Amino acid sequence: MAIDKNNPLEQQNTPDRNGSGGSDTTNASTRRRKKPRRDGKGSNTQTNNPATANTSKNKTRRSGKGSGKTSQALATQALDTNTAIDPDLALGDAADDAAAQAEGGIKAVGNQRIIPFMKIEKPMAILSLLMVIASIIAIAVNGLNLGLDFTGGVSADVRYEQPVEQVEVVQALADNGFDDAVVQYLGTREELLVRLPPQSDNIDGLSASLTQALALPNNTAEISNVNIIGSQVGNEVYLNSVMALALALLCMLGYVALRFQFKLSLGAVLSLFHDAIVTIGVFALFGFPFDLTVLAAILALIGYSLNDTIVVYDRIRENFRRVRGITPRQTIDLSLTETLRRTIMTISTVLLVVLAMMFLGGDGLYWFSVALFIGLLAGTYSSTYIASSIPLRMGLSRDDFVVKVKPEFEEEIVTFNDPKMFE
Repeated sequence: MAIDKNNPLEQQNTPDRNGSGGSDTTNASTRRRKKPRRDGKGSNTQTNNPATANTSKNKTRRSGKGSGKTSQALATQALDTNTAIDPDLALGDAADDAAAQAEGGIKAVGNQRIIPFMKIEKPMAILSLLMVIASIIAIAVNGLNLGLDFTGGVSADVRYEQPVEQVEVVQALADNGFDDAVVQYLGTREELLVRLPPQSDNIDGLSASLTQALALPNNTAEISNVNIIGSQVGNEVYLNSVMALALALLCMLGYVALRFQFKLSLGAVLSLFHDAIVTIGVFALFGFPFDLTVLAAILALIGYSLNDTIVVYDRIRENFRRVRGITPRQTIDLSLTETLRRTIMTISTVLLVVLAMMFLGGDGLYWFSVALFIGLLAGTYSSTYIASSIPLRMGLSRDDFVVKVKPEFEEEIVTFNDPKMFE
Protein backbone atom coordinates (compact mmCIF):
# COMPACT_ATOMS: atom_id res chain seq x y z
CA MET A 1 0.00 0.00 0.00
CA ALA A 2 1.39 3.38 -1.08
CA ILE A 3 1.80 6.01 1.53
CA ASP A 4 0.92 9.55 0.77
CA LYS A 5 3.74 11.61 2.20
CA ASN A 6 1.72 14.77 1.97
CA ASN A 7 -0.92 13.37 4.32
CA PRO A 8 0.13 14.17 7.92
CA LEU A 9 -2.10 11.45 9.36
CA GLU A 10 -0.36 8.78 7.36
CA GLN A 11 3.08 10.16 8.19
CA GLN A 12 2.40 9.69 11.92
CA ASN A 13 1.62 6.00 11.41
CA THR A 14 4.72 5.35 9.27
CA PRO A 15 7.33 3.29 11.12
CA ASP A 16 10.87 4.55 11.30
CA ARG A 17 14.04 2.67 10.44
CA ASN A 18 14.40 0.95 13.79
CA GLY A 19 10.92 -0.47 13.50
CA SER A 20 9.20 1.68 16.11
CA GLY A 21 6.09 3.64 15.28
CA GLY A 22 6.25 7.39 14.79
CA SER A 23 3.23 7.90 16.98
CA ASP A 24 5.02 6.42 19.96
CA THR A 25 7.95 8.75 19.46
CA THR A 26 5.70 11.73 19.11
CA ASN A 27 3.65 10.79 22.18
CA ALA A 28 6.78 10.24 24.23
CA SER A 29 8.09 13.64 23.20
CA THR A 30 4.79 15.19 24.04
CA ARG A 31 4.75 13.53 27.41
CA ARG A 32 8.23 14.75 28.13
CA ARG A 33 7.27 18.29 27.19
CA LYS A 34 4.23 18.25 29.42
CA LYS A 35 6.34 17.49 32.46
CA PRO A 36 7.32 20.62 34.46
CA ARG A 37 10.89 21.70 34.80
CA ARG A 38 12.81 20.91 37.90
CA ASP A 39 12.71 24.55 38.99
CA GLY A 40 8.89 24.42 39.00
CA LYS A 41 8.37 27.27 36.51
CA GLY A 42 6.12 25.43 34.08
CA SER A 43 6.59 23.26 30.97
CA ASN A 44 8.92 23.82 28.05
CA THR A 45 6.03 23.82 25.66
CA GLN A 46 4.54 26.92 27.26
CA THR A 47 7.82 28.87 27.37
CA ASN A 48 9.32 27.86 24.02
CA ASN A 49 6.21 27.98 21.87
CA PRO A 50 6.08 31.43 20.24
CA ALA A 51 2.50 30.93 19.17
CA THR A 52 1.40 30.44 22.76
CA ALA A 53 3.32 33.50 23.89
CA ASN A 54 1.85 35.61 21.12
CA THR A 55 -1.63 34.37 21.95
CA SER A 56 -1.24 35.29 25.63
CA LYS A 57 0.05 38.73 24.71
CA ASN A 58 -2.86 39.31 22.36
CA LYS A 59 -5.32 38.26 25.06
CA THR A 60 -3.70 40.67 27.50
CA ARG A 61 -3.85 43.55 25.06
CA ARG A 62 -7.46 42.83 24.17
CA SER A 63 -8.47 42.98 27.82
CA GLY A 64 -7.51 46.67 27.88
CA LYS A 65 -5.85 46.49 31.29
CA GLY A 66 -2.40 47.60 30.09
CA SER A 67 1.04 46.43 31.04
CA GLY A 68 0.60 47.45 34.68
CA LYS A 69 -2.04 44.78 35.28
CA THR A 70 0.06 42.29 33.34
CA SER A 71 3.08 42.86 35.58
CA GLN A 72 0.85 42.59 38.66
CA ALA A 73 -0.54 39.28 37.41
CA LEU A 74 2.98 38.00 36.69
CA ALA A 75 4.09 39.04 40.16
CA THR A 76 1.13 37.23 41.71
CA GLN A 77 1.93 34.15 39.63
CA ALA A 78 5.54 34.29 40.75
CA LEU A 79 4.39 34.44 44.38
CA ASP A 80 2.15 31.43 43.80
CA THR A 81 4.85 29.32 42.15
CA ASN A 82 7.87 30.31 44.22
CA THR A 83 7.98 28.29 47.39
CA ALA A 84 10.55 30.55 49.08
CA ILE A 85 8.05 33.41 49.52
CA ASP A 86 4.73 33.06 51.31
CA PRO A 87 2.11 34.94 49.21
CA ASP A 88 -0.43 34.97 52.02
CA LEU A 89 1.92 36.86 54.31
CA ALA A 90 2.96 39.33 51.62
CA LEU A 91 -0.56 40.08 50.42
CA GLY A 92 -1.93 40.01 53.98
CA ASP A 93 0.59 42.59 55.18
CA ALA A 94 -0.27 44.88 52.29
CA ALA A 95 -3.99 44.55 53.01
CA ASP A 96 -3.46 45.23 56.72
CA ASP A 97 -1.38 48.31 55.96
CA ALA A 98 -4.03 49.64 53.59
CA ALA A 99 -6.84 49.02 56.08
CA ALA A 100 -4.85 50.61 58.90
CA GLN A 101 -4.13 53.72 56.85
CA ALA A 102 -7.81 53.98 55.93
CA GLU A 103 -8.80 53.85 59.62
CA GLY A 104 -6.07 56.26 60.71
CA GLY A 105 -4.50 53.71 63.02
CA ILE A 106 -1.72 51.14 62.85
CA LYS A 107 -1.55 47.56 61.74
CA ALA A 108 -2.85 45.16 64.35
CA VAL A 109 -0.27 42.96 66.05
CA GLY A 110 -1.39 39.38 66.49
CA ASN A 111 -4.81 40.03 64.92
CA GLN A 112 -5.59 42.52 67.69
CA ARG A 113 -7.22 45.84 66.97
CA ILE A 114 -5.42 48.84 68.42
CA ILE A 115 -7.51 51.33 70.43
CA PRO A 116 -6.28 54.94 69.92
CA PHE A 117 -6.15 55.96 73.58
CA MET A 118 -3.81 58.88 72.94
CA LYS A 119 -6.23 60.38 70.41
CA ILE A 120 -8.10 62.10 73.27
CA GLU A 121 -4.98 62.81 75.27
CA LYS A 122 -5.37 66.61 75.33
CA PRO A 123 -9.02 66.68 76.53
CA MET A 124 -8.15 64.21 79.29
CA ALA A 125 -5.13 66.29 80.30
CA ILE A 126 -7.33 69.38 80.58
CA LEU A 127 -9.88 67.42 82.64
CA SER A 128 -7.17 66.19 85.01
CA LEU A 129 -5.78 69.69 85.43
CA LEU A 130 -9.23 71.05 86.27
CA MET A 131 -9.82 68.26 88.79
CA VAL A 132 -6.51 68.93 90.54
CA ILE A 133 -7.14 72.69 90.68
CA ALA A 134 -10.66 72.16 92.03
CA SER A 135 -9.34 69.77 94.70
CA ILE A 136 -6.67 72.23 95.84
CA ILE A 137 -9.24 75.05 96.04
CA ALA A 138 -11.63 72.83 98.05
CA ILE A 139 -8.87 71.89 100.51
CA ALA A 140 -7.78 75.53 100.90
CA VAL A 141 -11.29 76.98 101.28
CA ASN A 142 -13.29 74.30 103.10
CA GLY A 143 -10.45 72.47 104.80
CA LEU A 144 -10.61 68.87 105.94
CA ASN A 145 -13.09 67.63 108.47
CA LEU A 146 -10.36 66.12 110.62
CA GLY A 147 -11.30 63.27 112.90
CA LEU A 148 -10.39 62.70 116.50
CA ASP A 149 -7.09 61.09 115.50
CA PHE A 150 -5.85 64.50 114.32
CA THR A 151 -7.72 66.95 116.54
CA GLY A 152 -7.55 65.01 119.81
CA GLY A 153 -10.45 63.86 121.96
CA VAL A 154 -11.61 61.04 124.20
CA SER A 155 -11.34 57.33 123.55
CA ALA A 156 -13.16 54.75 125.72
CA ASP A 157 -13.41 50.96 125.61
CA VAL A 158 -16.96 49.84 126.49
CA ARG A 159 -18.38 46.37 127.12
CA TYR A 160 -22.12 45.56 127.25
CA GLU A 161 -23.80 42.51 128.75
CA GLN A 162 -25.84 41.90 125.61
CA PRO A 163 -25.23 42.70 121.91
CA VAL A 164 -26.09 46.25 120.91
CA GLU A 165 -26.40 48.28 117.73
CA GLN A 166 -24.07 51.16 116.97
CA VAL A 167 -26.99 53.47 116.23
CA GLU A 168 -28.45 52.90 119.69
CA VAL A 169 -25.17 53.80 121.42
CA VAL A 170 -24.71 56.97 119.32
CA GLN A 171 -28.27 58.05 120.05
CA ALA A 172 -27.86 57.42 123.79
CA LEU A 173 -24.71 59.55 123.89
CA ALA A 174 -26.37 62.35 121.92
CA ASP A 175 -29.31 62.41 124.35
CA ASN A 176 -26.87 62.96 127.23
CA GLY A 177 -24.92 65.78 125.57
CA PHE A 178 -22.10 63.83 123.90
CA ASP A 179 -22.42 64.87 120.26
CA ASP A 180 -20.37 63.75 117.23
CA ALA A 181 -19.55 60.38 118.76
CA VAL A 182 -17.90 57.63 116.70
CA VAL A 183 -18.69 54.04 117.71
CA GLN A 184 -16.88 50.97 116.34
CA TYR A 185 -17.07 47.27 117.15
CA LEU A 186 -14.02 45.53 118.62
CA GLY A 187 -14.40 41.96 117.42
CA THR A 188 -17.84 41.25 118.90
CA ARG A 189 -21.11 43.15 119.15
CA GLU A 190 -20.70 43.45 122.93
CA GLU A 191 -17.32 45.26 122.84
CA LEU A 192 -17.17 48.76 121.35
CA LEU A 193 -14.74 51.62 120.96
CA VAL A 194 -16.28 55.03 121.62
CA ARG A 195 -14.50 58.20 120.48
CA LEU A 196 -15.66 61.67 121.41
CA PRO A 197 -14.48 65.24 120.73
CA PRO A 198 -12.37 66.95 123.44
CA GLN A 199 -14.24 67.25 126.74
CA SER A 200 -13.75 69.66 129.66
CA ASP A 201 -14.16 67.09 132.44
CA ASN A 202 -11.29 65.14 133.98
CA ILE A 203 -10.93 61.41 133.61
CA ASP A 204 -12.84 60.47 136.78
CA GLY A 205 -15.80 62.73 136.12
CA LEU A 206 -15.82 61.81 132.43
CA SER A 207 -15.84 58.09 133.21
CA ALA A 208 -18.86 58.44 135.48
CA SER A 209 -20.73 60.59 132.95
CA LEU A 210 -20.04 58.13 130.15
CA THR A 211 -21.14 55.17 132.24
CA GLN A 212 -24.47 56.86 132.91
CA ALA A 213 -24.91 57.97 129.30
CA LEU A 214 -24.04 54.57 127.83
CA ALA A 215 -26.49 52.67 130.00
CA LEU A 216 -29.30 51.16 127.89
CA PRO A 217 -32.60 49.60 129.10
CA ASN A 218 -31.94 46.09 130.43
CA ASN A 219 -28.35 46.30 129.21
CA THR A 220 -25.68 47.84 131.42
CA ALA A 221 -22.33 49.08 130.14
CA GLU A 222 -18.90 48.81 131.73
CA ILE A 223 -16.04 51.13 130.75
CA SER A 224 -12.68 49.39 130.98
CA ASN A 225 -10.40 52.16 129.75
CA VAL A 226 -10.64 55.91 129.08
CA ASN A 227 -7.92 57.86 127.22
CA ILE A 228 -7.74 61.59 126.58
CA ILE A 229 -5.81 62.57 123.43
CA GLY A 230 -4.48 66.11 123.43
CA SER A 231 -4.52 68.44 120.45
CA GLN A 232 -0.71 68.49 120.31
CA VAL A 233 -0.60 64.74 119.82
CA GLY A 234 -3.19 65.11 117.07
CA ASN A 235 -1.05 67.69 115.31
CA GLU A 236 1.96 65.40 115.47
CA VAL A 237 -0.11 62.59 113.95
CA TYR A 238 -1.25 64.95 111.21
CA LEU A 239 2.31 66.03 110.36
CA ASN A 240 3.57 62.45 110.43
CA SER A 241 0.78 61.46 108.04
CA VAL A 242 1.74 64.16 105.54
CA MET A 243 5.39 63.12 105.80
CA ALA A 244 4.46 59.48 105.24
CA LEU A 245 2.52 60.42 102.11
CA ALA A 246 5.40 62.50 100.73
CA LEU A 247 7.95 59.79 101.56
CA ALA A 248 5.84 57.18 99.78
CA LEU A 249 5.73 59.29 96.61
CA LEU A 250 9.49 59.90 96.79
CA CYS A 251 10.23 56.19 97.15
CA MET A 252 7.98 55.43 94.20
CA LEU A 253 9.88 57.99 92.13
CA GLY A 254 13.21 56.35 92.91
CA TYR A 255 11.95 52.83 92.32
CA VAL A 256 10.46 53.52 88.89
CA ALA A 257 13.51 55.58 87.87
CA LEU A 258 15.86 52.68 88.68
CA ARG A 259 13.57 49.94 87.41
CA PHE A 260 12.47 51.58 84.16
CA GLN A 261 13.36 55.14 83.11
CA PHE A 262 13.24 58.63 84.62
CA LYS A 263 10.60 59.88 82.18
CA LEU A 264 8.33 57.04 83.22
CA SER A 265 9.03 57.63 86.92
CA LEU A 266 7.98 61.27 86.68
CA GLY A 267 4.75 60.24 84.96
CA ALA A 268 4.07 57.61 87.63
CA VAL A 269 4.61 60.02 90.55
CA LEU A 270 2.43 62.72 89.01
CA SER A 271 -0.24 60.09 88.44
CA LEU A 272 -0.07 59.02 92.09
CA PHE A 273 -0.20 62.64 93.23
CA HIS A 274 -3.27 63.12 91.04
CA ASP A 275 -5.03 60.15 92.67
CA ALA A 276 -4.24 61.29 96.22
CA ILE A 277 -5.13 64.95 95.72
CA VAL A 278 -8.40 64.16 93.96
CA THR A 279 -9.47 61.78 96.75
CA ILE A 280 -8.61 64.30 99.47
CA GLY A 281 -10.32 67.05 97.45
CA VAL A 282 -13.59 65.10 97.33
CA PHE A 283 -13.47 64.66 101.11
CA ALA A 284 -12.84 68.39 101.55
CA LEU A 285 -15.56 69.38 99.08
CA PHE A 286 -18.34 67.35 100.71
CA GLY A 287 -17.10 67.60 104.31
CA PHE A 288 -16.53 63.89 104.82
CA PRO A 289 -14.65 62.98 108.05
CA PHE A 290 -10.94 62.54 107.48
CA ASP A 291 -9.21 60.29 110.01
CA LEU A 292 -6.46 57.69 110.10
CA THR A 293 -8.62 55.08 108.35
CA VAL A 294 -9.03 57.42 105.36
CA LEU A 295 -5.29 58.11 105.36
CA ALA A 296 -4.63 54.37 105.37
CA ALA A 297 -6.96 54.06 102.35
CA ILE A 298 -4.99 56.72 100.48
CA LEU A 299 -1.68 54.97 101.19
CA ALA A 300 -3.17 51.66 100.04
CA LEU A 301 -4.47 53.42 96.96
CA ILE A 302 -0.97 54.65 96.10
CA GLY A 303 0.31 51.07 96.19
CA TYR A 304 -2.53 49.75 94.06
CA SER A 305 -2.30 52.53 91.48
CA LEU A 306 1.46 52.09 91.20
CA ASN A 307 0.99 48.37 90.61
CA ASP A 308 -1.37 49.06 87.72
CA THR A 309 1.02 51.66 86.31
CA ILE A 310 3.99 49.28 86.53
CA VAL A 311 2.10 46.69 84.46
CA VAL A 312 1.48 49.28 81.73
CA TYR A 313 5.11 50.48 81.86
CA ASP A 314 6.46 46.96 81.54
CA ARG A 315 4.41 46.40 78.38
CA ILE A 316 5.50 49.79 76.99
CA ARG A 317 9.16 48.88 77.46
CA GLU A 318 8.64 45.47 75.89
CA ASN A 319 6.86 46.88 72.83
CA PHE A 320 9.49 49.58 72.31
CA ARG A 321 12.10 46.82 72.06
CA ARG A 322 9.96 44.32 70.13
CA VAL A 323 7.85 46.28 67.64
CA ARG A 324 9.60 48.21 64.89
CA GLY A 325 8.39 50.72 62.34
CA ILE A 326 5.73 52.50 64.44
CA THR A 327 5.74 55.82 66.28
CA PRO A 328 6.03 56.16 70.10
CA ARG A 329 2.39 57.24 70.28
CA GLN A 330 1.32 54.08 68.46
CA THR A 331 3.53 51.99 70.73
CA ILE A 332 1.79 53.38 73.81
CA ASP A 333 -1.62 52.77 72.23
CA LEU A 334 -0.60 49.19 71.53
CA SER A 335 0.59 48.68 75.12
CA LEU A 336 -2.57 50.15 76.63
CA THR A 337 -4.71 47.97 74.37
CA GLU A 338 -2.85 44.83 75.39
CA THR A 339 -3.24 45.61 79.11
CA LEU A 340 -6.86 46.81 78.89
CA ARG A 341 -8.38 43.41 79.61
CA ARG A 342 -6.15 42.89 82.65
CA THR A 343 -7.02 46.37 83.96
CA ILE A 344 -10.76 45.78 83.61
CA MET A 345 -10.64 42.43 85.40
CA THR A 346 -8.49 43.80 88.23
CA ILE A 347 -10.56 46.91 88.87
CA SER A 348 -13.79 44.91 88.72
CA THR A 349 -12.73 42.41 91.37
CA VAL A 350 -11.32 45.10 93.67
CA LEU A 351 -14.46 47.22 93.33
CA LEU A 352 -16.59 44.26 94.36
CA VAL A 353 -14.64 43.97 97.62
CA VAL A 354 -14.76 47.73 98.23
CA LEU A 355 -18.52 47.88 97.66
CA ALA A 356 -19.01 44.94 100.02
CA MET A 357 -17.05 46.76 102.74
CA MET A 358 -18.94 49.99 102.06
CA PHE A 359 -22.41 48.53 102.49
CA LEU A 360 -21.74 45.59 104.83
CA GLY A 361 -18.66 46.61 106.81
CA GLY A 362 -20.35 48.97 109.25
CA ASP A 363 -19.42 52.47 110.30
CA GLY A 364 -15.82 51.56 111.07
CA LEU A 365 -15.04 50.68 107.43
CA TYR A 366 -17.45 53.00 105.67
CA TRP A 367 -15.21 56.01 105.06
CA PHE A 368 -12.26 53.74 104.40
CA SER A 369 -14.30 52.14 101.62
CA VAL A 370 -15.47 55.50 100.27
CA ALA A 371 -11.88 56.72 99.96
CA LEU A 372 -10.86 53.54 98.19
CA PHE A 373 -13.81 53.75 95.80
CA ILE A 374 -12.97 57.31 94.76
CA GLY A 375 -9.27 56.54 94.48
CA LEU A 376 -9.77 53.39 92.40
CA LEU A 377 -11.75 55.28 89.78
CA ALA A 378 -9.15 58.07 89.67
CA GLY A 379 -6.26 55.55 89.65
CA THR A 380 -7.61 53.56 86.71
CA TYR A 381 -8.06 56.74 84.69
CA SER A 382 -4.66 58.17 85.61
CA SER A 383 -2.77 54.96 84.78
CA THR A 384 -4.15 55.11 81.25
CA TYR A 385 -3.67 58.79 80.46
CA ILE A 386 -1.55 60.69 82.99
CA ALA A 387 1.11 58.03 83.62
CA SER A 388 1.44 57.30 79.88
CA SER A 389 0.85 60.78 78.46
CA ILE A 390 3.50 62.66 80.44
CA PRO A 391 6.44 60.44 79.32
CA LEU A 392 5.20 60.73 75.74
CA ARG A 393 5.22 64.52 76.04
CA MET A 394 8.76 64.34 77.41
CA GLY A 395 9.97 62.61 74.25
CA LEU A 396 9.88 58.94 75.19
CA SER A 397 11.32 56.83 72.36
CA ARG A 398 12.89 53.47 71.62
CA ASP A 399 16.38 54.84 72.35
CA ASP A 400 15.44 55.11 76.04
CA PHE A 401 15.15 51.31 76.32
CA VAL A 402 17.92 50.07 74.01
CA VAL A 403 21.12 49.11 75.81
CA LYS A 404 24.09 50.81 74.18
CA VAL A 405 27.69 49.63 74.46
CA LYS A 406 29.90 52.14 76.19
CA PRO A 407 32.96 53.35 74.25
CA GLU A 408 35.40 51.88 76.75
CA PHE A 409 33.90 48.40 76.24
CA GLU A 410 34.05 48.46 72.45
CA GLU A 411 36.56 46.10 70.85
CA GLU A 412 39.62 47.81 69.43
CA ILE A 413 40.54 46.81 65.88
CA VAL A 414 44.32 46.69 65.30
CA THR A 415 45.77 46.60 61.76
CA PHE A 416 49.40 45.97 60.76
CA ASN A 417 50.66 47.67 57.63
CA ASP A 418 54.09 45.98 57.67
CA PRO A 419 53.76 42.35 56.47
CA LYS A 420 57.39 41.59 57.50
CA MET A 421 56.52 42.04 61.16
CA PHE A 422 55.30 38.41 61.44
CA GLU A 423 58.33 36.90 59.65
